[in-house]
Amino acid sequence: MNLNTALSRPQIMTHAIKINGLHKSFGGLHALKGIDLTIEQGEFFALLGPNGAGKSTLISILAGLIKADAGDVSVMGFDVVNQYQQARQLLGVVPQELVFDPFFNVREMLRFQAGYFGRGPENDAWVDEILEGLGLADKANTNMRKLSGGMKRRALIAQALAHKPPVIVLDEPTAGVDVELRQLMWEFIKKLNHQGHTIILTTHYLEEAEALCSRVGMMKQGEIVALDSTANLLNRFAGKQLRLTLGEVILPVSIQALLKNKDNGIYTFALNDMAQIEFVLSSLRAADIKVIDMQLSEADLEDVFMSLVGRPAVQVSI
Repeated sequence: MNLNTALSRPQIMTHAIKINGLHKSFGGLHALKGIDLTIEQGEFFALLGPNGAGKSTLISILAGLIKADAGDVSVMGFDVVNQYQQARQLLGVVPQELVFDPFFNVREMLRFQAGYFGRGPENDAWVDEILEGLGLADKANTNMRKLSGGMKRRALIAQALAHKPPVIVLDEPTAGVDVELRQLMWEFIKKLNHQGHTIILTTHYLEEAEALCSRVGMMKQGEIVALDSTANLLNRFAGKQLRLTLGEVILPVSIQALLKNKDNGIYTFALNDMAQIEFVLSSLRAADIKVIDMQLSEADLEDVFMSLVGRPAVQVSI
């Protein structure tokens, strides 16, 4: 089945994802608090947040696994509740958990998944491309139970892509996997994005989000606290990060306002220009404080994340 012709859509350009006023509670926990979010077709979008932020809840609603208390969600113009079949056919989701059918080999699993969405033998060439792109070609006839953890992760990514969905959600796809898989997978996913697929990524590897994604949404306690292009977010927090190993000392009052973080004798200062670097160092010399080690770097997405959210990015459980 050709998704571009088989599904009846409006002739006007539709958003890949459209979310309006989304609320969800679990007992006394208000997991999502009126989320509004639009993701355009062809975007590579990062959805970031610490544990408990609500991004997994949002993805579950998007995939039709749970129902929102209020609000609307659509995939390529199709409502995920009232037009579930059409919306789900346009979406591929890679879950965090390693959930698989132990009775199939890899190729059988992919064919079954594609068939579930109405694709038949004509889809085999795409399945072969997925297997090759994710380094699974030599494991195509291997039972899922016999794969290593990293290979199972590759197979689940392949499963989400089996019906060639235009919108792909990657929920912590590289958590706990080796560097080889991460590089191989990102090359293939970038290729899909260049071909027009919309990619939505959640990850606690913020360097991945910074390198891959053109736009970022950051969540905290069920709300979106930042939504902008990656470049604009970095520009908002542009500056130098000066990390000094000093041991346990009492900093001069003159530079305490510049201190961003302290961890086991390592002091991180957020600075706006090079003159402030000399100001910090001269203040330490005047206080007879010895600098054991020094590192200077530009602000990155992790610095933005910490400024807005205040905790390291970790996997979300709700």
